[in-house]
Amino acid sequence: MARTKTPRNGDVGSKQVESTSQIALVPEVKKNSASVDIEAEIRRRAYELFQERGGTPGHEDEDWLIAEREILARYNQQQSA
Repeated sequence: MARTKTPRNGDVGSKQVESTSQIALVPEVKKNSASVDIEAEIRRRAYELFQERGGTPGHEDEDWLIAEREILARYNQQQSA
């Protein structure tokens, strides 16, 4: 009798994958000593927004998108200056 496939024995097809429309893409930045890790900045700002709301769960996506917009706007402003 055949065994049921599990992630442990090689069934990759059972994993759920988010659709690309739900994934926020962060532009890649070449890493050097002067560059900043944009994703880490977005993560920190999203956490600040979470704390400002009193730590109530359920708004993670909104916090991330607001933080991403703020950080990328600042980054783009610095690049054009």
